[in-house]
Parts: sequence; C-alpha cells; structure tokens
Amino acid sequence: MHYDIIVVGGGHAGCEASLASARMGNKTLLITGNIKNIADMPCNPSIGGSAKGIVVREIDALGGEMGKNTDKSLIQIKMLNYKKGPAIQALRAQADKITYPQNMWKTLCNTENLTINEDMVEGLIVQNGKIKGITLENGNKISSKAVILTTGTYMKADILVGNTRHREGPHGEKPCNHLSENLEKLGFQIKRLKTGTPQRIDKKSIDFSKTKIEYGDSIYHTFSFDNEPSYKIEDQVPCYLIYTNEKTHQIIRDNLSKSSMYGGLDDIKGIGPRYCPSIEDKVVRFHEKERHQLFLEPESLYYDDIYLQGFSTSMPHDVQELMVHSLEGLEHAKILKYAYAIEYDAIYPTQLKQTLETKLVENLYTAGQINGTSGYEEAACQGLMAGINASLKINGKEPLILKRDDAYIGVLIDDLVTKGIRDPYRLLTSRAEYRLLLRHDNADLRLREYGYKVGLISEKQHNKLMEKKKKIEELKHYLEKYKITPTQATNEYLSTIPTANIQDGITLYQFLKRPEIKIEHLEHFYPIPYANEIKEQVSILIKYEGYILKAQKEAEKTKKLEDKKIPETIDYDKIPNIASEARQKLKEVKPTSIGQALRISGVNPADISILMVYLKKENNHAN
Repeated sequence: MHYDIIVVGGGHAGCEASLASARMGNKTLLITGNIKNIADMPCNPSIGGSAKGIVVREIDALGGEMGKNTDKSLIQIKMLNYKKGPAIQALRAQADKITYPQNMWKTLCNTENLTINEDMVEGLIVQNGKIKGITLENGNKISSKAVILTTGTYMKADILVGNTRHREGPHGEKPCNHLSENLEKLGFQIKRLKTGTPQRIDKKSIDFSKTKIEYGDSIYHTFSFDNEPSYKIEDQVPCYLIYTNEKTHQIIRDNLSKSSMYGGLDDIKGIGPRYCPSIEDKVVRFHEKERHQLFLEPESLYYDDIYLQGFSTSMPHDVQELMVHSLEGLEHAKILKYAYAIEYDAIYPTQLKQTLETKLVENLYTAGQINGTSGYEEAACQGLMAGINASLKINGKEPLILKRDDAYIGVLIDDLVTKGIRDPYRLLTSRAEYRLLLRHDNADLRLREYGYKVGLISEKQHNKLMEKKKKIEELKHYLEKYKITPTQATNEYLSTIPTANIQDGITLYQFLKRPEIKIEHLEHFYPIPYANEIKEQVSILIKYEGYILKAQKEAEKTKKLEDKKIPETIDYDKIPNIASEARQKLKEVKPTSIGQALRISGVNPADISILMVYLKKENNHAN
C-alpha cells in the first residue's frame, strides 16, 4: 500500500498535519495507536492563553482547524490582558474534553484523501538517506513519499508517581517503545523530557463558597475568522480561583523525598517544563512566596471532573490526598484521578530545517512534543507547517517558511531549530521581538495570503480578506478627511470624556491618537458606518502608528540579514579565526542565512563578521 504522506500520531499536531496534507490534494494516511485518543486533551482542558491564543488565530488564518474546532467545543472564553496593550491580548477558552475530540474526529472522517488506521509504528524505512515509508508492529510495511512524526509523549513513555515507574502513555496505553531507538540508529540525538498533570476532583465534593468565581467574558469571541459565535454568553461555565497555603507548603517540604523528581526515583533523566513547573518545584524555587494561585477548571459538560490547574505533582497518592485536602474549599475533596509526571523521548530540534524536515533524512518531518515543545497550540501549529511543507516538497514547490515578524509560529520554529531546547519549550509573548506586529487582531491580515497560496484558504475566504483590507483603507482615509472644529459645544463634550479642549480644527485621524479617545467618541461628530472589526483594526493602527512603524523598520533591517544566504555546502572548518564554540554551533545548526546565524547561542558578532568576509571572498572567487 502506498501513500503520498503518512502522519504518525493523532494528537493536535497529527490532526493538523494530516488535514493540511489531505486538503492540499495528497493521498494521506493518519496512523495512531488508539483512535479513541485522536485530538485528546490529556492535560489542561483549555485552548489558547498568553501568546498561545494568537497562535490559534494564526493556525486559522493559514487554513488550519484548531480555532474552528475550539469555537464549536468551548464552554467558556475570555480575552486575556484586555485592559492592556493589543500586543499581549490573547483569547483563552475552556474546551469541552468530550466535544473537542468528537468534533475533530468528524472533521477528519469527512476529509477527502484522508485514511485513518489504528496501529503502532515501530520503525522507518530509509533508503539512501531518504524516507520511503514505515514499518508497523506486526512487521507490515507501508510506503510513502514523506512521513511526519507527531508522536507526542508516547516515545518510551514512563508514568512516574512517587517511587514507581510504569512504561505506559497518559491514559495507561501501550507506548511507542522502539521508534526512538530506530531514530538513534539513523543518527538522531535523543533527549529525555518530562511533563506532568494535576489531579481531577469530583465537583460535588468542593466547597465553592471558599473560592473566587471567574466568569467568561460578557462579549462574544471566536478564534476563527470564519465563524460566528455558537454559544450563549449566559451559558458559559465558570472557573474558580483558590490558593495554596503554608499548610500545603509544609506537607510538600516534609515529603519532598517521596516525589519522583526529588528522590523518589534515582534514574530520572527527563527535564521538566520551566514555565509550567510542578507544585514541588514552585515551593522549592519560590520559597519566599506565601501562596501560589490555582484554578478549578471544569473539563466537560458531560461529567463532573474538575481540573486542579497549577497543582501538577509526582508525589505518591497518600501525600497527594494530604496536599489536596490542605486547600481551602477542598478539605473534603474526592480525587477522581491522581496527578502524575510523564517522561518521554524527543529529538534535539536543531536537527531540523526551518521547514521541520529533518536534516538527516530527506522527506522525514517531525512536529509537536517530539520536537521538545509543550502545549496543544505549539503542537498544532507545527503539525500544520509540517503538513504544508511536506506537501509542497513532494510536489516540487517552494517551502513556506514564516519569519519572526510574520507570526508567532515563525518565532517558535526559529527558536527550536536555531537555539534548540533544554526543557519543554513554551511560547511566550516575551520571545517575540516584533510582538506589536504579531497581534491577535491581525492574524488574518498577516497570514491568510499564505494560506491562500498553498491551497488551504478558499476563494470565498480570500475575497472576504480583500474586502476587509479595502474597508480598513477606506476608514483610514475617511478619518483623515473629516475634522472636528473648536466650537463651545465641541469642547463641552470633550470635557465629559474627559480630554483636553481643542484650539484648532483637528482631523478625526489625529484626534484618535489621544490615549483616552476611543473610536466611539468620534461617532459623536460623524457617523462611522463600518463593522466593529474594521473600527478596532483602524483604531490600533492609528493609536500605535509610531511604534508599529518603528517595529517594521527593525524587521526590515533583520530581513536584509535573512536575505544574506549561506550555501548548504559551506565547510566551517575552512574558515580561519572563527571561535571553536561558534564553529561547532554553526556546524550543528547549519543556518541558512546570516540572520539565523546571528541568533545561534554561542555565535558572537565577531564570528559573524569573519563569516561574512569569508562568504564575500568565496563569492568573488566563484564569479
């Protein structure tokens, strides 16, 4: 049996990769160890969050599925940092753990060119450095032009609780035991990583009178640019805020030696996530803090499990009972599922090209937690890009590589392949130097053209984008055309806002630049017959015009360095006077441009200067 593209793994990366491949016209096979776990959310029941919510919008803008599926499955949604600047605003939704995978399953089943099989992949078929297919556990072989590995946390997965270690996946399933060995034989460096999940609590056993209620927003939101809201604001399910206390911290300190991470097991190799640490890590690392914030989050409308966000641990079950019962409101809580840590194999992502194709094996791509990332959103965007680029590659087309000023997706992939990882990578707004350009509100304006060019955005969607761009320009010209005059009535109205009086006529465009002025205030003087999304977009562009222009100029400077290409055939051993660490890092990462070389840890400006002189000299010789 032969396919164009085989996707191994049915998590968030695998779903996006297989949908992108099939929608781009390739005969695609999605193969997973357990069909029931397709699009599963084994940890947090949320989609989005700081930076991550923008990634979901970017996935949608490119033609991916996560945003649309979340809109159909959410039980609560809110805009984070709403009162702060637009650069850090992002949506976060509680997604129903039953509905989300069901809806994704329906989408997969109704997609042309896509076949789904339940089986375990044991090895890869590689000939002359090129992927030719996969080998299944039963020995059967399936051939393909490209393979995308999205194995999540299943490669040699171990569940860790106290002093126990069990070779199994997140739900007790059989893990993938031999694939990482197969990758090692092909020359890949394998890294052991770790993550974890907290307890699930029976809702009926919680005293909510001791908690602070957290509602969803009172205005409608959608992740997808194509969806209308399908929920009722009043039907959103609330979350609840609680805190740890000194009693909790003392229990943890007294039992640290029983935690898998702090002495319970002496053979732990996996490195845990720095930005989503276990509660033991928080208590040890931030010992001066009197309390830590926790959230009680509903997992589904169909059952009563409450996710205890922020309380991940690898303590034994009896200690977990003491810890949970020390929390206010959870004194009599019934634990339905205990917390655990999971250790698994991943590859060093510096072994990847910017397309997510591996450097060692042609047409082999990897995406998601196998690349050292954490989070559903990070996985999904990598799956989408791997699916797009694998399709473009086997069809003889140029790859799609998003730059750091194009998208958070571009930041994430560039960070992985250029800087590598020490612990599971989590996307943060602070990682993006052009975050004012990479906003929640403009993901379609930034990326939908790319989606259209690769065939994942329809003509209808593209026309809608063109109309939106046209309306934005129309409104900008409209605001430049009309003026507010300094009459007594005008200044009396301005004092009610309040804002300073005007002495001379001022255009609506210039007036809107005042921090306290909103576009609604302009409607006191002139009608503004445009949709809210157009008004929001124009308001941001005008208010932050100077900062946006500055960021764009900085991005242009960087682009010039990205345009200075480094040939694949370069021999860094032939470059004299370059520092030994820089030489080793350049040989490892194999940067494609001077811009990328500059971002490699251990490569200094002096090394770059030597490299540029060498390239210029070689180019002159070639000419």
